[in-house]
Amino acid sequence: MAKDIHPEYKAVDVSCACGNNFTTKSTKDEIKVEICSACHPFYTGKQKSLEKGGRVEKFNKKFGVQTEEKKEEE
Repeated sequence: MAKDIHPEYKAVDVSCACGNNFTTKSTKDEIKVEICSACHPFYTGKQKSLEKGGRVEKFNKKFGVQTEEKKEEE
């Protein structure tokens, strides 16, 4: 293996736009991120589900196609 070709790998501070700071290892001197695990909706549990039905359900609702369950109710 060639010597002295790899960059220095050191501990650096990562700062998020939300104010959260943590330490990791990197070849860079400083890391700034816009979103982290402390403020991301997936990790905080505040994620909203935008799906209100699949494509088939939307098609059936739009064009009035009845499913077997709706026929039994009538």
